[in-house]
Amino acid sequence: MLPEISRSMLKNALVLGLFAVATVGTVAAIQQGTAERIAAAEREARVQALAQILPAGSYDNHLLDSSRLVQDELLGNKSPTPAYLATLGGQPSAVILQVTAPDGYSGSIRLLVGVQVDGRLAGVRTLQHRETPGLGDKIELAKSPWVRSFDGTSLSDPDEAGWAVKKDGGQFDQFAGATITPRAVVKAVHKALQYFDKHKAELLAPVETPNG
Repeated sequence: MLPEISRSMLKNALVLGLFAVATVGTVAAIQQGTAERIAAAEREARVQALAQILPAGSYDNHLLDSSRLVQDELLGNKSPTPAYLATLGGQPSAVILQVTAPDGYSGSIRLLVGVQVDGRLAGVRTLQHRETPGLGDKIELAKSPWVRSFDGTSLSDPDEAGWAVKKDGGQFDQFAGATITPRAVVKAVHKALQYFDKHKAELLAPVETPNG
């Protein structure tokens, strides 16, 4: 009787062991597949966000494959972030910087700032924020065209005094009932232009691509 019981217990243990191995394998496969889909979706979202910054036809390279890590207090980032180099016909045409405005009304505001080789802004877009809906969220292009007011401006146009909201004597509009948010964004964009001016040669230098 005992040997039969032992054989039965061994059989059950083997079955449970195989089931456990199969379950772990299935879960791992699902997680890997999900992670790959999430990574692909995130990459596509970044591509679309970057494409909104630069005018169509102003570059012909893959921006995600042409980046270098940068860090500076002028960018407001606590850790290195990618700076994307746009090229056209092998020549640099613009740089897109990731910038953080630390002094938003409800916390930090993350931005993408595109600067053309001549130092003029190609565009600014909001990546992430926690500003008040209906007030501070007008920094999103989907909510307001306000961020387009940066297009074509530069470090010297407007002058130093002009890089502020109108309430502070500058040229950029504030929002009704919400001055802190646009003030923080204007300040961060101005600092991004200062960073570009200071590191222009480095930012426009060729980037080693995965295939290069």
